[in-house]
Amino acid sequence: MGSATPHPSLVPRDLFAAWWRILSGRVPMLSIEITRECPLSCPGCYAYGEMHLGGEVTLRELHDLRGDALVEGVLELVRKHRPIHVSLVGGEPLVRHRELSRILPALGESGVFTLVVTSAVIPIPVEWMNIPRLRVAVSVDGLPEDHDIRRKPATYERILKNIEGRQVNIHWVITRPMLARPGYMEEYVSFWSTRPEVNRIWVSVYTPQVGEQSAEMLTSDERQTIARELPSLHKQYPKLLITEGMARAFVHPPSNPGDCLFSKMSANYSADLQSRVEPCVFGGSPDCSQCGCAISSALHWIRTIKLAGPVKIDHFVGGSIGVGLLVNRLRHSIRPSRWYSGAAKPKPKANLVQIRPSSEKALTEPKGNALHTASTRGAGGL
Repeated sequence: MGSATPHPSLVPRDLFAAWWRILSGRVPMLSIEITRECPLSCPGCYAYGEMHLGGEVTLRELHDLRGDALVEGVLELVRKHRPIHVSLVGGEPLVRHRELSRILPALGESGVFTLVVTSAVIPIPVEWMNIPRLRVAVSVDGLPEDHDIRRKPATYERILKNIEGRQVNIHWVITRPMLARPGYMEEYVSFWSTRPEVNRIWVSVYTPQVGEQSAEMLTSDERQTIARELPSLHKQYPKLLITEGMARAFVHPPSNPGDCLFSKMSANYSADLQSRVEPCVFGGSPDCSQCGCAISSALHWIRTIKLAGPVKIDHFVGGSIGVGLLVNRLRHSIRPSRWYSGAAKPKPKANLVQIRPSSEKALTEPKGNALHTASTRGAGGL
């Protein structure tokens, strides 16, 4: 185990770095589906939907990587985009735990904040807890009566065993059946708040695709109930990461991908490390009017915060994107289409964020064979 002290939270200088990325014509976040494999078959899983990657191919059909090719491929994407934050999702990322045990230290040593989102169906390597700037989030969808059916074999019993002695965040996606019993939300938050392994509890609301009709979807009244009750639970259970502004965003989410700050700020790749997931991490045609993404809601709330007088963060970001577009055109002659409201999906070979000029420093290469010089997908800061 290494001697580095973990530092999983973003600090003001990191937010400044994100702003600088925007000004220089790049997005500050990167999401990578590092494998197509997953032992779970969760209802409503967007990653395995037929339209997740646009309809021509599905995640199951992609040629994913492993071994040196995966390690080098992920680090090459990070070198190219130079984000301050990387989310590693799947599939089930821990299927590639050996490769991750090489990738994660390299990212941490290079100053990149990393989030690994897992079902914890496989034990989380305890040595990961010493990796700087790393956060592991475990998806737990409801109390055992619901979760164990939805996410078998990643049952409560297995999760509690596989996170013992680790530090994790819990990510909860609320679906309609969970609201049928009074007191359900408090029972969930209370249980995970008492666990010593848990740092934070994040909440999302099930986000459907356009035209979807399913038992998972919440009604408008149910979203109002969540927006009213969750901030109250936060006061009683501080580990629950929710504000009144974030809760309001569940009721009034971004109207479209062009209005979503998270969609604009993240470049998303699938398991072949080439296919792009658009217009956001959900892929396909997400129903933005019913978006419940925790990060999208947080950023949608943050953008309304006033900096000075009538000037909001949204105005500041919009101006920065304008500068970034100009810089990007001057340097690369390719426009990041995600920065245009209502923009169409980019062509397959059109990179939204281009390789940096040679004058900028490359990503610090780790010691050993984690990255060779000639080498060819949710916020850890929360």
